[in-house]
Amino acid sequence: MTPAAPPLPEPPSLPSPTPAASTPLLAVDGLDVRFGPVHAVRDVSLTLDRGECLAVVGESGSGKSVTARTLVGLTAAGGRAPAAVTARRLAFDGLDLTALTETEWRGVRGRRIGLVLQDALVSLDPLRTVGAEVAEPLGVHRLAGRDEAPARVRSLLERVGVPEPERRAAQYPHQLSGGLRQRALIASALAAEPDLLIADEPTTALDVTVQAQVLDLLDELRRQGTALLLISHDLSVVARLADRVAVMFGGRIVETGPTARLLAAPRHPYTRALLAAVPGARTRGTRLAPEPLGLPAPEPGGCPYAARCAAADPTCRTVLPPVDAHGARCWHPATAALTVREPAPAPAPSDSRSDPLLPDPLLPDPLLAVDRIGKSYAGRPVVREVSFRIHPGETLGLVGESGSGKTTAARIVLGLEGPDTGTVRLAGRPWSELTERRRRADRLRIQAVQQDPLGSFDPRFTVERVVAEAVARAGVPRGTERRRRVAELLDQVGLPTALLTRRPTELSGGQRQRVAIARALAPVPELLVCDEPVSALDLSVQAQILDLLTDLRRDLGLALLFISHDLGVVRHLADRVAVMKDGRLVETAPADRLFDRPADPYTRQLLAATEPLAVRA
Repeated sequence: MTPAAPPLPEPPSLPSPTPAASTPLLAVDGLDVRFGPVHAVRDVSLTLDRGECLAVVGESGSGKSVTARTLVGLTAAGGRAPAAVTARRLAFDGLDLTALTETEWRGVRGRRIGLVLQDALVSLDPLRTVGAEVAEPLGVHRLAGRDEAPARVRSLLERVGVPEPERRAAQYPHQLSGGLRQRALIASALAAEPDLLIADEPTTALDVTVQAQVLDLLDELRRQGTALLLISHDLSVVARLADRVAVMFGGRIVETGPTARLLAAPRHPYTRALLAAVPGARTRGTRLAPEPLGLPAPEPGGCPYAARCAAADPTCRTVLPPVDAHGARCWHPATAALTVREPAPAPAPSDSRSDPLLPDPLLPDPLLAVDRIGKSYAGRPVVREVSFRIHPGETLGLVGESGSGKTTAARIVLGLEGPDTGTVRLAGRPWSELTERRRRADRLRIQAVQQDPLGSFDPRFTVERVVAEAVARAGVPRGTERRRRVAELLDQVGLPTALLTRRPTELSGGQRQRVAIARALAPVPELLVCDEPVSALDLSVQAQILDLLTDLRRDLGLALLFISHDLGVVRHLADRVAVMKDGRLVETAPADRLFDRPADPYTRQLLAATEPLAVRA
């Protein structure tokens, strides 16, 4: 007989809120957060009402996530140094959050304020089922008994669009796709019906279809009265969901205002740079990151953006500007609407026929020819009759939702897996049929750049050793010649040689991705297979990496197989686009034609799910 579960502890009692007739649900005034000498958040002030969505945007390290964690009493979570948090006011529904004990925080966290983090696989306990994870807030806050919990869990999973909720509730996080894990995490955050939901990059790395479903869910919650604090670097997500936007840089809010006004006529130069870095049709053939790189100003007196700003003067560098009547903290705010760039001419015409393997006398022989490949796992087809080709110097964008077979197709192209049917030819010679031993001579011609380079680096190695290992495989001898080649590769990807002695964990996300590209370039390949190389990067760093790939393609004649769920990135970079669904290619066409006149209903559905910077009415 199963022993009875121990009684749940009483939920902690909270201090009585201070009544206020017209105060916002959340009021933050003068928030400062320090981790030792690092001043992570500086004098941040914001308000949020019920049924309102405030988006906080900015690049990595700007203070967005620290601000969000502070609002749920988790400032020092994740192994940070002890945090010093001060504020003139930090109030939620009349409660003074600065005065709460940890016991009292447990009564607020999850019950009154929910938190959805970016990486669901890390946030969900791998040793517990999805159902147990979703049910935990119900038990902690005594909102459902043991007998009621399964039905509540099923209802919550249905609400967030999880198919077969009973079966999914019995599974573990690693058994779900990325989209399903993210929805399960949102279900857990909604279980206690919080008044405020903080969503920290909730749609990053999700394909456009799942992203649209998650955004629809969040918008429904907002309409029902839930306050949303959205942390994101994706401005198309912000445009779709937010009522107001706060832009952070160097720990400060540098501009805030209504979404439509701020996106159409930003006043702060950093906001304008962020918007200029959004890739799409009008950025084709142009650079996304024109401004010089620089770090936030270390001196507390000046504007944090002065080190990057082309208009900065001595006053900007020494005196912090006040916030003007339009919400911008800048000595030289822009007064005109953002100039929209005209689209650049399309790249050289490419094949748009239904059979991408038919020869074309106007094009050179393909560097890569994929002919009707198929792959199944445990009897389930994952890739079916897929064919495409890539010519020297050409970029083919491969798009589709999670589970469509994109990554499996890429692994077959790389020779990491063999197809069950069909063939792959590289530079006119057999590739997929060969044994690894016979393929080794040509392997240097094709290299890969992954989404998360940190996972592919040995954390014990320095940058020099990471790149030198690839240089050695390319046959460069030890000593001066190898060191010279490593330095040359770092210069090629825009990194200073001062980083050679650092380890991967000591680099920013953009620097790590540049090291990964340098390593891939070591054998002088002809084709790079890039699998979601910018999906987890903020807009500023993403722009730098996309500019780098464009430069390398021009300077080295590189061909790219570029896999991404971000259709704006694909339109900016690709010559042709191939769309996958359920393991099949449903459409292949030149980028401009596919985006302007999609032929397949599924392609039209994908494009409808991503309308960049279409502000919610």
